[in-house]
Amino acid sequence: MSPLVLLCLVLAIVAIVLLVMYFMQRRELTGLGHVTSQIESMLSRPGPPSGRVYVDESEPRLMDLSQNVNQLISRAGQLAERYKASPKLFTLLADHSHESVLVHRKVILFANQQFASLLGIEREKLLGRNLADLVAPEFSDLVADVIAKQLEEQPTAERFEVEIVGFQAQVSRLELSVRRIDYEGAPALLITGVEMIQTSQVKALAEPTYAQELAESGLHSQLDLQSIEGHRASAAARVPSMALDSLGEAIITTDVDGQIDYLNPAAERLTGSTLGQARGKALGDIIVLVDPNDARALTDPVSQALATGAPVSLSRRAIMISRSEGDDRAIELSVSAMRGPGGEVAGAAVLIHDVTELRGVSRQLSYQATHDALTGLINRREFERRLEEAVLTARRGESTHVLCFVDLDRFKAVNDTSGHLAGDALLRDVARQLREAVRDSDTVARLGGDEFGLLLVGCPLDKARQIANDLCRRVSEFRFVWKDRVFQIGASVGLVELARESGSPDDSLAAADSACYMAKRQGTGQVIVYSARDEALARTTGDIHWLQKLQSALKDQRFELYLQPIVPALAASSGDGPSMEVFVRMRDEAGREIAAADFIRAAERYRLMGLIDRWVIEKTLDAIATRAIDPGGGGRCVSINVSGQTLGDTQFLEFVVDCLDRSGVPPSQVCFEMTETAVVANLDHARRFVGVLHGMGCRFALDDFGSGLGSFSNLRNLPMDYVKIDGSFTRNLGTDTVNQAMVTAMIKLARTLNFKVIAEQVEDGAALDTARRMGIDFVQGYIIARPQKLMLPAVAA
Repeated sequence: MSPLVLLCLVLAIVAIVLLVMYFMQRRELTGLGHVTSQIESMLSRPGPPSGRVYVDESEPRLMDLSQNVNQLISRAGQLAERYKASPKLFTLLADHSHESVLVHRKVILFANQQFASLLGIEREKLLGRNLADLVAPEFSDLVADVIAKQLEEQPTAERFEVEIVGFQAQVSRLELSVRRIDYEGAPALLITGVEMIQTSQVKALAEPTYAQELAESGLHSQLDLQSIEGHRASAAARVPSMALDSLGEAIITTDVDGQIDYLNPAAERLTGSTLGQARGKALGDIIVLVDPNDARALTDPVSQALATGAPVSLSRRAIMISRSEGDDRAIELSVSAMRGPGGEVAGAAVLIHDVTELRGVSRQLSYQATHDALTGLINRREFERRLEEAVLTARRGESTHVLCFVDLDRFKAVNDTSGHLAGDALLRDVARQLREAVRDSDTVARLGGDEFGLLLVGCPLDKARQIANDLCRRVSEFRFVWKDRVFQIGASVGLVELARESGSPDDSLAAADSACYMAKRQGTGQVIVYSARDEALARTTGDIHWLQKLQSALKDQRFELYLQPIVPALAASSGDGPSMEVFVRMRDEAGREIAAADFIRAAERYRLMGLIDRWVIEKTLDAIATRAIDPGGGGRCVSINVSGQTLGDTQFLEFVVDCLDRSGVPPSQVCFEMTETAVVANLDHARRFVGVLHGMGCRFALDDFGSGLGSFSNLRNLPMDYVKIDGSFTRNLGTDTVNQAMVTAMIKLARTLNFKVIAEQVEDGAALDTARRMGIDFVQGYIIARPQKLMLPAVAA
């Protein structure tokens, strides 16, 4: 065969092959086009793709293609069905989360029940609203800015605090966390909020348990198994999966055999196990649940729920111990059975809420609410609660108890000489001494300052007296060392037996305080018993009710000021001195005036004179500043009484200086009157009080001069300006020669010390004439003028 013929034959074969390949390719392309048109027809219909793709069976390659496409169509339909059910799980779990949950784009697309409850509105009415419109105005711009930037994937705060304003004007403070997710095929924000717990709310939050809320809410109702299968089995379920993964609640699901098949990230963090480590295991394989009361292992709640189909809740009594890390956490756990399409139990959903921090905060706040921060003892509020219980059992005749009121002696000397740090250290040491002096069943409390209370439960009076005496001896033998100084203190104790005859807790506490006061007057280390019969008598006479009356009058501002003029005895005398004296009066609830001697005696007995004196000084200085009181010109001043109880208060001097500074009243317009007995009983405090204020320009008068025994020895030690002769010597001065002799001696002494003399309670003309002849400088009494009520301006009332 010639080369030319051979070449032609080869070219012909190649042409035939190319022609066959062309026709075969056209046929396949035609078949492929037919498949494409069928798929386009499916996609043009609403909803998920359905149906089948058909091709000519004589084309094997197209047959393989059609089978693969039909499998994809079937899987897509299954995933779509699961996707439709999956948001139901997200909604149910979000509604039972302790956090507020929102899905937000430009407006709210989803809100859980917790968030709706904070606002006091049905959650359907929240849809379509903007979160920025639901917060307090000062947070509105912040919320709007965060939402806009997060949607645009710009950097911004992912966690911040806001105040949410409810539709009944209630305000809740939330810490918000924001995360960008895909929701229903488009970007959105998952916003979760944790309510910031306030001290006053902890007790209320602790009462309804989480488990009760779950039980009442219906989460344990039959959950759709397809919802969970759709969530965890397909890529199409990532929309709610991302949302569930962002929730703070730990979520675990199991199959019908109790084997774990899903943990969200919160559950992974809480249990210390990843999904890969936990899959196929039982709940008890990754955590241990124990009872906190006795450390007893609890029954597996998942097995219970799967066996009975009923919800199981461990409430607030579970401790969870991670098997992988060994950490223990306080939790609330709830298990609900999940049911398949036919209603059969097909798995379990476990919700775990970590309450470790909340329980710790609750315990801490509960301790702080019932204990004194300085000493660690029970505080007054908790002591009064326990006292109320003891009084009730005593009045029912079930038992007798003893109440002790303890007041430290010479404590203020430590404060004054070494400062408050030393005083605080001393109080802590005394608290330890008191705890060691009583039985384990007894209550020791700090009632305030250097006062303590003891409640000796089921203790006979004789035994209580022995305990009190031992306590006094222990305190007196204790030596408090501060730096280079050693202090010895003491204690006075008042006892009250709580029995059938006992009055209210306030009555009993007031009686014990009164007994302690009497013990203190008898000297350090004394114990006085105020029996229940004495208390009953005091209640019968109405004396013990003064405590409530005085406290009520202070609270309701039922005190009034009266002014009585003080004038020079001779018209030609210098007017440089007091122009008036301020008196305090009290009215009862009906508006009737109460005799000054009655309420002042009771105020001193129940140690309330300090509060009353403060009220008088503050109101008087305000009245002088506003010209409601005019001291007069020429160096005149206004006299204000200071009780001995107030004089012994180390904080009173600072209070007076602060009032002078705040009111702007010149110190020279103020004269303080103190009785002899008050000065003698509080000599060290009186020296400091008089020395400081006298140096500032205030003036001082020794009131009731001549009624005590210590006047002559103590006058030269105090920079006094005036002595006020006691009314018992001036009342009958015109006719009583003994009084005249006494007053003459007092005047001579006052002149020797360069003091001016004031005669009070000058009631008649004869007494006034005698006072003038004897050289008394100022007179005061009914013969001059009776006290007149001061009408305080509205701003000062």
